[in-house]
Amino acid sequence: MEIEISMIKELRAKTGAGVMDCKNALLESKGNMEQAVVHLHEKGLATVAKRARKITSEGLVESYVHFGGKIGVLVEVNCETEFVAKTKEFQVFAHDIAMHIAASNPFYLTREDVPEEVLEKEKEIYRAEAKGKGKPENVMEKIVEGKMEKFYSEACLMDQPFIKDTELTINQLLNEMIGKLKENITISRFVRYQLGENLKPEVDEEA
Repeated sequence: MEIEISMIKELRAKTGAGVMDCKNALLESKGNMEQAVVHLHEKGLATVAKRARKITSEGLVESYVHFGGKIGVLVEVNCETEFVAKTKEFQVFAHDIAMHIAASNPFYLTREDVPEEVLEKEKEIYRAEAKGKGKPENVMEKIVEGKMEKFYSEACLMDQPFIKDTELTINQLLNEMIGKLKENITISRFVRYQLGENLKPEVDEEA
């Protein structure tokens, strides 16, 4: 069947995939746009899984200072090659991540980075809340599980909704970028500074 240029452009806008990938996806789905999106999404996930074992020794350290100089962020984003590190797409991605960190203030990179004692403390709070409302044990654990997912979505960078598109988590955004650039990409570490955040209180010497 004949695939119109307008259909390819629409699919590219939806997925960010290449022209030939979009054309092939539309051919395989016989022009069905929704099926073509699903096809490209599945292909992207396969690419992510395939590239996950590749070493990411290149990349850049991106900085972002919020308007007024009150908040600053440094984030290290890695890729496989220097070529990709110099592309506009990769640099914009790194900048977006730094800006997101400034706005969303994550405490951890991934949920695996959350200390066990912090997790247990959160669970204890949620269990106590559920128990106080008279919830049975089996319901209580489901409530705690749901509350923990919310905790991860607020505290962990990779689980947070992306500030520019809250339908995507940072992890999903990262996977899309891996599919688009055809290289493994990782967010390695970050630090966020807020003016006055760690200042010690002044001591009144006359007291």
